[in-house]
Amino acid sequence: MTLATILFLFQQLDIEEKLKNAPDKGYEIGVVIGTYLPFVLLVALAYFVYYKAKNRKDLDD
Repeated sequence: MTLATILFLFQQLDIEEKLKNAPDKGYEIGVVIGTYLPFVLLVALAYFVYYKAKNRKDLDD
């Protein structure tokens, strides 16, 4: 197993534990948003960098 797989498994267990012990629905929603938002932002940033690099005018001959 790779390090990323191991970290994902530990993170998933932590999220499930937090959701199981959540005091109300608002806390559950916050945990879900806080868990997935960083990944969504990283994917958006990666796409933006890819798009800008692909459409650079100074590389055209």
